[in-house]
Amino acid sequence: MRVILGVSGASGAALSVAAAGHLRALGASIDLVVSAAAERTLATECGPDALAQLTALCDRNHNLRDVGATIASGSSPVAGMLVAPCSMRSLAAISMGLDDNLLTRAASVQLKERRPLVLLARETPLTLAHLRNMTAVTEMGGIVMPPVPAFYMCPRTTDEIVQQIAARAVDLLRLGAPVAQAWAGEAQ
Repeated sequence: MRVILGVSGASGAALSVAAAGHLRALGASIDLVVSAAAERTLATECGPDALAQLTALCDRNHNLRDVGATIASGSSPVAGMLVAPCSMRSLAAISMGLDDNLLTRAASVQLKERRPLVLLARETPLTLAHLRNMTAVTEMGGIVMPPVPAFYMCPRTTDEIVQQIAARAVDLLRLGAPVAQAWAGEAQ
């Protein structure tokens, strides 16, 4: 099973590394596309070696400007795409069909081929433009998942929060058995 992992320049860069780890644990082959802003955010939020660590988890690393890459075509067999995190710029481009780079083109391909597309849209507060773009992507079949912590799971660390959000996003691709810890209900 082959999955595309897009990383755009929103805050929450650790989500991309966690998602790649979960995908790798499922045995997925990962095609990576990272925007220039994401490279900067990875270094700022996760450290100078974060991009190298992320790339090491993936099978193929595509240049953002290579709109002729295999993942830019619907004939390329992939199970779906996750954009973690997804900036409002990338969300807007995807919602408008503006295929101006490989990340947005690959996302558009998932929509046109009716494959899963999960966007961890990261911004707060939201403007009306953000909300309309989220609605448009949802109407096209994409899943918009703001990376909101599951506080009811009582996470103790930021890493636990990141891991749970990334696992839930991977689960939305429907690749196999659930990865995320499920709510067990309240103790009686």
